[in-house]
Amino acid sequence: MLKVGILGAGNIAGTMARTLRQMKDVECCAVAARDADRAKAFAETYGFAEAYGSYEEMLEHSQAELIYVATPHSHHYAHVKMCLEHGKHVLCEKAFMLNEKQAEEVFAMAKERGLLLTEAIWTRYMPIRKTLDQVLASGIIGKPCMLTANLGYVTSHKERIKKLELGGGALLDVGVYTLNFASMVFGNGVKEIKGQAVFNEDGADMQNSVTLIYEDGRMAVLNSTAMGRSDRSGVIYGDKGYIVAANINNCQGFKVYNTSDELLASYDRPEQISGYEYQVIACQEAIEKGALECPQMPHEESLTIMRWMDNLRAQWGMKFPGE
Repeated sequence: MLKVGILGAGNIAGTMARTLRQMKDVECCAVAARDADRAKAFAETYGFAEAYGSYEEMLEHSQAELIYVATPHSHHYAHVKMCLEHGKHVLCEKAFMLNEKQAEEVFAMAKERGLLLTEAIWTRYMPIRKTLDQVLASGIIGKPCMLTANLGYVTSHKERIKKLELGGGALLDVGVYTLNFASMVFGNGVKEIKGQAVFNEDGADMQNSVTLIYEDGRMAVLNSTAMGRSDRSGVIYGDKGYIVAANINNCQGFKVYNTSDELLASYDRPEQISGYEYQVIACQEAIEKGALECPQMPHEESLTIMRWMDNLRAQWGMKFPGE
């Protein structure tokens, strides 16, 4: 039985809590928030045994083995370090850190202590990802040459999105998914990355367009926004056809077409609780094996995505406080 604690009690923590309650071999052990009453209310709502009004108090006293970090991007670095210092395995929400330097430091720290640390980019852990890999490998659409992906929600009014001091911006919140989609489909052999963005008065990007050019000439064209709702699709172009994935943020399935736009095959997403369960299962398996990273999202993959986002922010002159 894997005992799980949640650090943070916001909306995303609630989604994870609802998921954990429906999983086998998982115990909703503890939750911590900055406010004791909020933590207590969360624990009562979702059936957690322990509630703490201090993150450190939970880490010091709770029996939780795996801590899910569900705080704003700006706090991931400090909170992950705190968890590791207390000997806890960690599943940290995306975007993993503010920059690659922070990511390198916490990964090294986890390895020193023999602890699992992985990024909770849920799309990496979902079963349908393997299905897509298999379909691409079959050659049904021939040689892929380009992909496009977009993700957008109306979130520009939210504090965690609009403020740089909270690690805000569309790039780290939704752009990270488009970059991961490109990485999962085409890999990381990128020779050039270019991007443009629109900023709010605080200097945080509210929408952006990114192009990845690969060593072999393939291209990925990616759009993300916090100002509007997009169709969230991903399209992979090949010389024998194309694949359309419905919702790159939680793929509902994908369809395969030939060059005459005729439907060749359709694949649906397996039934799921919320989609969050797969990353917890991956952590559970890794911990049982004594592994320090999950094969679905190795440390090097997280570092690559952070490096790409650092590159884009450098192009835009977008810095977070303290950088």
